[in-house]
Amino acid sequence: MPEISRFFGIVIAMFFDDHNPPHFHARYGSYSITIKIENFAILEGHLPPKALGLVIEWADIHKEELFKDWELAKDQKPLFPIEPLR
Repeated sequence: MPEISRFFGIVIAMFFDDHNPPHFHARYGSYSITIKIENFAILEGHLPPKALGLVIEWADIHKEELFKDWELAKDQKPLFPIEPLR
């Protein structure tokens, strides 16, 4: 699963040729979550509230880039790194 960003101990990644809807994965320690790009709905998993807030804040800033990486991942092309939350 290619990593596209990392910040505050949170790793953001996407699978190549993954199923719809467009989404990304976030890991924080032993927690993991799958989040829909369109509206940031949780598809599965759990993160602590503070980590989830940081992930949603980051995703909102980089929504367009997430959709671009999703299209690349569908075509099994290299993904672009996305700026971390600072």
